[in-house]
Amino acid sequence: MKIDQVVFAQGSTSLKNMPQEPRPEVAFIGRSNVGKSSLINKLLQRRSLARTSGTPGKTQEINFYLVNDSFHVVDLPGFGYARVSKSQRAKWKRTIATYLMGREQLQVVFQLMDSRHPPTELDREVVLLMAESKADHVILLTKSDKLSGNERSKAIARVHASLLELGKERPVVLTSANDGRGRDSILEWIDTYLKQPESKSDPQDPQVTPLI
Repeated sequence: MKIDQVVFAQGSTSLKNMPQEPRPEVAFIGRSNVGKSSLINKLLQRRSLARTSGTPGKTQEINFYLVNDSFHVVDLPGFGYARVSKSQRAKWKRTIATYLMGREQLQVVFQLMDSRHPPTELDREVVLLMAESKADHVILLTKSDKLSGNERSKAIARVHASLLELGKERPVVLTSANDGRGRDSILEWIDTYLKQPESKSDPQDPQVTPLI
């Protein structure tokens, strides 16, 4: 897939004011400071497209970016930031869950985890939530350029072990916003799901062998 055009469509705080057109959507979700905005910018080859806040965890909007005038990339708010109230975190969690569970246009969710650390309880909660979603689910391990080849292999094995504990199997892709690792694989996944929106069965996996 070639990215020719990207424009910011809108920011939304509820399902009621999200884009109404039937364009398919691919969403990115992850904990605050996991590198989500940087990875989206790298994926779409734009320096500062994905909106960031000076205070992590402050942004509450779900941001929609129209790509090639054919589908939306959706940037979900970072979750788990400690310096906000429990009630605010609960509100964001409900908003995100409502989107993941109820958005008809949603085709695939890319969940970002920091490759340098084991999955957290919040990461595991999202995995379990996605098990109830109609959308497909791919794990992206961020900041893999900071690891050695052996450490990358261990990071992948660690995530697969965590998924197995939850009784789940998911594709796992190493990524880096610095060196572009994993970008082609993500685009292949997107292309796969956009071509098969009517089928939620496992499509033929794109070649996502990590560059270790």
